Amino acid sequence: MTQTDLENLQDALRTKQAELTKTRDLENIAIERSADVLEEADYKTARELAIAGLNRESTVRRRVESALLRIQDGSFGTCVHCGSEISRRRLEAAPWAPLCIRCQEAADLAEASVLESLAPAFLDAA
Repeated sequence: MTQTDLENLQDALRTKQAELTKTRDLENIAIERSADVLEEADYKTARELAIAGLNRESTVRRRVESALLRIQDGSFGTCVHCGSEISRRRLEAAPWAPLCIRCQEAADLAEASVLESLAPAFLDAA
């Protein structure tokens, strides 16, 4: 990976970090009550979706921060599990990806050996 590629990915990570810092949808988590059972179910579904979205954003935020640290220490682009190079195409799609595609597939299948090697920040979905 060239220095220019690395700088472009770092810029993309900083842009994503700024974007994630701005978005917080906490209003949708407010507990609303209704006498109507169907409306109550709609409120519950909306809350659960908002919480799931916040969890995803939090995971990506941690991964972006970790990727920026890996750029600084020189380990960016290397799988945190197996040490293989993460493909350029994968990094262009998700520059915060901590795993190569093979290890990510294993993690998606909840393969214990991959999951045990990861820090808690990496355990959520990619």
